[in-house]
Amino acid sequence: MILSDKAILRRIAQGEIVIEPFDRACLGSNSYDVHLGASLAVYEAEVLDARKHNSVRRFDIPEEGYVLQPGQLYLGVTQEYTETHQQVPFLEGKSSVGRLGIDIHATAGKGDVGFCNYWTLEISCSLPVRVYAGMPIGQLIYFALDGEVENRYNKKQNAKYVEKTPYPVESMMWKNKF
Repeated sequence: MILSDKAILRRIAQGEIVIEPFDRACLGSNSYDVHLGASLAVYEAEVLDARKHNSVRRFDIPEEGYVLQPGQLYLGVTQEYTETHQQVPFLEGKSSVGRLGIDIHATAGKGDVGFCNYWTLEISCSLPVRVYAGMPIGQLIYFALDGEVENRYNKKQNAKYVEKTPYPVESMMWKNKF
């Protein structure tokens, strides 16, 4: 079951959901709009290796915007820091963003109960498109959870994305054993 606007507001009041900064105008009937943060990152290597730490080059989006290019993966970040303690958050792109040919995530649309951080975006585009820091980029949808959670993300020993940072975070696949 997806939470309604009133249910999201209730969970925020109870501390189960945290959105900082919170702007009531960004609350839709069953979602909350999030915005593109000020930084983007691109991988430095042409060939990425899943067993190695692939470094990124971070840069700020200038005031006049930045033109994304097809065929390039960009890591972005939301302006909003979020915490979700009792629900399952999903991040989806806004339809207006999709209609510009922008995808904001390749596979990581679902968050875990206990995720407490900014959201890293896996941005790609089908045509060159100029983006701006602060533009609406996605929406968070919250699903009710059935049952108790034994292993919250922010308490897991092997959680890889718990360091609070307002910058895009590169893949930590290399930390897995395989």
